[in-house]
Amino acid sequence: MAEHTRPGDVLADRYRLTDLLTESRGGRFWRAFDSVLQRDVAVHIIASEDDRAPLLRAAARTSATVLDRRMLRVLDIDETPDRCFVVNEWGSGTSLDLMLADAGALSPTVAAWIVAEVADTLALAHDAHVAHGRLVPENVLIDTDGSVRLIGFAVDAALHGLPAGRISTDIADLVGLLYAAMTGKWAGVSTSTVPAAPSSHGHVLRPRQVRAGIPRTLDALCDHVLNHGGDTEVSAAMLADSLRDFLGPSATAAEAWLARIEHPKRGDGTVVLPPLPDPPVRDVDPVPADTDPDGDVVPEEHREQTSPEDGLATQAGMPIFHEDTDDVEWLRHHTEKPPPPPAFEPHPERPLFAPDPEEGQPVRRPRAAPLPQGAGGGYWPWENTGTGAGTGSGVLPAYREDDEDVRAPGTSMLRLAGIIAACLLVLVAVVVAFNLGRGKTPLGTTKDQGGQGPSQTTGSSGSTTATPITGVTARDFDPQGGDRAENPQEAPSAVDGNPRTAWTTLRYDQQFGAGGLKTGVGLVLDLGSGHTVSQVDLTTVGQPTSVSIYVTDTNPVDLHGLTVAGSSTIGTTHGTVSLTRPTNGRYVVVWLTKIPAVPGGFRGGIAEAVVRGDGA
Repeated sequence: MAEHTRPGDVLADRYRLTDLLTESRGGRFWRAFDSVLQRDVAVHIIASEDDRAPLLRAAARTSATVLDRRMLRVLDIDETPDRCFVVNEWGSGTSLDLMLADAGALSPTVAAWIVAEVADTLALAHDAHVAHGRLVPENVLIDTDGSVRLIGFAVDAALHGLPAGRISTDIADLVGLLYAAMTGKWAGVSTSTVPAAPSSHGHVLRPRQVRAGIPRTLDALCDHVLNHGGDTEVSAAMLADSLRDFLGPSATAAEAWLARIEHPKRGDGTVVLPPLPDPPVRDVDPVPADTDPDGDVVPEEHREQTSPEDGLATQAGMPIFHEDTDDVEWLRHHTEKPPPPPAFEPHPERPLFAPDPEEGQPVRRPRAAPLPQGAGGGYWPWENTGTGAGTGSGVLPAYREDDEDVRAPGTSMLRLAGIIAACLLVLVAVVVAFNLGRGKTPLGTTKDQGGQGPSQTTGSSGSTTATPITGVTARDFDPQGGDRAENPQEAPSAVDGNPRTAWTTLRYDQQFGAGGLKTGVGLVLDLGSGHTVSQVDLTTVGQPTSVSIYVTDTNPVDLHGLTVAGSSTIGTTHGTVSLTRPTNGRYVVVWLTKIPAVPGGFRGGIAEAVVRGDGA
C-alpha cells in the first residue's frame, strides 16, 4: 500500500525513496535516487486500488506526449499489485510559493517573465489538447540556472482526483500565477498554500489595489480574466504574446536577475535574492577654494569665508544620474556672487485728476488723433485740453452726445444667433416633412404595425427576413463536466413550443467563470440542415442570465475552435440575442455563462429557444 512507503524503500529494484515532499489523500510525492543512472528523481505513488490510479496512469502517458525544455519529463511508470508509481525528472531550485513566502512579491518585470515562460509551455501543450490541471505556485520551479521548470504536468492533478483536459482552468491559474508573483496573494482556481487574494462582492481586488506600482497593462489583464470571465476567449499563446510585448528588451534583464538568486541548500527554506547594484559614482577632482569650477581666480571680496574648524568648502552639489548610461554629473556651487540688479528708473509723474475743460467746451469730445508724449509739454492724455482737440479721460473712447448710430454691446452677436436659430428651424421642418412624406415618423423610424411594436425589415415578397426555423431538436451540452451530462431528459422541453416546460441546469455552489470549475453549460440546437442564422429568441428560467451563441457546421463536442457569434445578458424572462452578422451553420450552441442565484447556489435554464434566420 502507498500508505506504508517510508524512506529507504526501493521501487522496481532501482528507485530508493529518500524524502517525502507532499501528500494528498493517500497519494505521496517523494524524492528518490535512481541507483542505475545515479541521479535524483521525483516519484508519485498511489495505491493500486485507489480510484485515482487510472487517472495517474493516463496522466503520465499524456504528459509524455508533450516535449518542452521547461517541463520536468516523465521518465518511467510502473505498477505492482499494491501500488502504482510514476517517475519524473528532478529539478533543483526553489518553488515560487517558497520564494514569495521568504522574499515577498516580485517586481512586475520578473513576474511577467516567469509567467511568460509558463505560458509558452502551456500554449504548446494546449495545442496537443493536454492541460496541466493544477498550475499553482508550488508547481513552478526556479532552478539554479534561473530557468523556469513546471512540476507534475497532468500528474499532480490526477493525484488530487481532478479530471484531465482542464484547459480553461489552466488559463485562470496562469493569470493567478501573475497575480501571485506581483502581490504575494493567490487568485487562481486551484487550491494553493499561498494566502488567498482579498475580494469584494465576489470579485478579487485588482493587483493595483493590493500593491502599488503595478503597471496598468498587467493590472487590466488580471482583472479581465479573473473577474470578467475572460478565460473563455483568452489562450495561453495570447497571454505569452502579451507578456512578451510588455517585457520588450527588459526580458533579458529579468532572466539574468533570476539567475543570480542564491537557492537554499537542502533543509534550508530561505531564499536569498541578489542585491540591486548601487548607482556608479564618478570621482570628482577637488577644486581650490580660491578658484571657480572653470579654474578662474575668484576675487577676494567674492570668496566664501570659512573657519578653520569648518574644513575645506565642498565643490560638489547635487548629483544627476543618466538613465540611458551609467554616467553621473555633479552640479557645482557657484562661488561668485551674482551682479546686483539694475537700478529702477522712476516712472514719469502723472496728474491725479484730469483738468477741467475751458468755458464753453463740451466735457466729452473725441480727439482727432492720439498725440505723442511730450508734444505739448504736458502729459499726453490731457495735452492741449480745451483747444478743440482734447479728450475726456484719455483711456476709453468718447462719443458725441448727438451721435444717432449708438448700439448696445453684443447686438451683432444676438443678430447672428437669431439667424442661426432660424436656419436650424427651417432644416428641422424640412427633415420632418421629408420623413412624413415617406410614411415614417417625424424622427425617421418605421411606424408600428397593428399595435404590435416596431415593424421588422421585410423582403420583396413582404415576409420578414428573420423567420423562425422549424424542425429544431435540442440536446444538453456540458463538455466540462465529469459525465458530460446536464439533465439530458429535459433538453427537448426547450424547443417544444410550451413555455411552461423547460430545460434547467444543475444547482452549482459557485457562479460560472474564473472562480468555478466550469465556464458554463448549455444546449446544442440541431436545425436539421444548414441555415443562415441571424438571431435567437430565448425564454429563460430566472434572471439575469448571460448567454453566448456559437454557430457551426459540425456537431460540437466542446467549444475548442468555435467563435462567439453573439452574446447578451437577458435581464427579464424573454430576450433576444442578435448575432454580430448572419452566420451559416446547422448547429447552434446556446452557452450559459452566468446563471441566476437561487437558495443555496446558482441555477438557470431555458424554457423556449427559437432560432430565426433565412427560414429555408
